[in-house]
Amino acid sequence: MTQTYLAQPDLGFIAQLRGLGGDTLKKCYQCASCSVACPIAPENSPFPRKEMIAASWGLKDRLIKSADIWLCHNCGDCTDLCPRGAAPGDVLAAVRSAAITEYAQPRALAKAVNDPKKLPWLLGIPAIWIAILAYITMAHEDVMTKLFNVFGIAWSHAHEGAEHVIAQADFFSTWFVDLTFVPLATAVVIIFALSLKRFLTDIHENAVMEKKTDKKNLDYKALLQSLVQVIPRILKHEKFNECETNKERSTPHMMVLFSFIGLAIVTSIFFIVLYVFQTPGPYSQLNPVKWLANIAGVALVIGAGLMIKSRLDNKEQVTTYKDWYILGIVFSVGITGMLTEMARLAHLEWTSYGFYYLHLIAIFNLFAFLPYSKMAHLVYRTTAMTYAEYANRK
Repeated sequence: MTQTYLAQPDLGFIAQLRGLGGDTLKKCYQCASCSVACPIAPENSPFPRKEMIAASWGLKDRLIKSADIWLCHNCGDCTDLCPRGAAPGDVLAAVRSAAITEYAQPRALAKAVNDPKKLPWLLGIPAIWIAILAYITMAHEDVMTKLFNVFGIAWSHAHEGAEHVIAQADFFSTWFVDLTFVPLATAVVIIFALSLKRFLTDIHENAVMEKKTDKKNLDYKALLQSLVQVIPRILKHEKFNECETNKERSTPHMMVLFSFIGLAIVTSIFFIVLYVFQTPGPYSQLNPVKWLANIAGVALVIGAGLMIKSRLDNKEQVTTYKDWYILGIVFSVGITGMLTEMARLAHLEWTSYGFYYLHLIAIFNLFAFLPYSKMAHLVYRTTAMTYAEYANRK
C-alpha cells in the first residue's frame, strides 16, 4: 500500500530561506532543467528539482531531513542553465544553512552566528576572556607559580634562553590555551555527536519513505566502512571536479581543507612534545614539523583569499552574511597566525603579541561556533555522502 504523506507548508520556513539567500525559490516552474544539468545528481530520483518544489511550498520536514541537500556541492551548473533564474544552487545552500540551525543545539546560538547584529558579541566575549587571561599571565606569574605548585605542576613552560626569545606563552600561558580550547573542542564534539545521531535517523527515515535506499535499518558498522570508502573521494574533491561552472573553486577549497589537516597534525605533535617530552616552544624553523606548520599556514591564507576573490568576482552567485562570516574567520586565522610568526622572527615583541591576541579570537570563533556556522557542512556533508554510499543511493 502506498504511504500517504500529508503536506504541511511552513510560511516561516519560506521566509527563512529567503533571508538565507534563497529569495529566488518562487521562480521555479518545475521544468527539471536543473536535475538534467547537475553532473553529480544520483540517477535514482535526482536533485534539485524535487527540492525546489519542496522549498517553494515550505515543506520544511521533507527538506531538512533529506540527505540530498548535502550531496549538492553548489557548483552552479543548474543555476546557469535555469531558464527562470530560480538559482537552485543558492536555494539549496540556504536550505543547508537552515538545516545546520535546526540540528545544532542550542538553537539560539546557531541563530546568533547567522545574525550580523550579534557579531560584536561573538568577537567581544572571547576578546574579553583572552585579555583577562593574558593579563594574569603577564602580571601574576608569581601567584600562578605558587598555585600550580600546590598540585605539583610547573606553571611556566620555560624554554632554553627564555630571556632572549620571544614566546607567545609569555603573553598567554600555554596552560590557558589548553584550558580554554580543549574543553571547547570537547563540547563541539559532543554537540556534533548529538546532532549527528538525530541527523542520521532523519535522513534514513526520509530515504526509506522516498524509496532512495534498499536498507531498512541503520547499521553503524557498515556506515563506518562506507566512511572509509568516501574519505578518499572527499580528499580528492571528486565531486567538485565533476562540476563545470565553478570548477575553479576546487583548488582553493582543497587548499583550505588540507591546510586545516596539516595544522591539526602540527598541533597534535607539539601538544605531545610539550606535555609528554616536556619540550616547550618556540621551535626552530629547521624543525620538519615547523615546515609543515608554515606550509599549511601559507596554504590557508592563499586558499581562503582565493575563495574570497571568487565570491567577489562571481556577481551571479548569492553571497550572504553566513558566507562572509566563515570566510572572514578562516582568512583571519591564517593571516593572524602568519603575522604573529613573522613579527616574532623580526623581534617585534608587542606586535607579535598583538597579532597573537587577534589569532586566538579568530580560533575561538572558528571552533566554538563550528557546529553553527557554514563550516559545519564539513561534518554534515561527509555524513550524508557516507550514508549515500551505505544506502546504495544511485
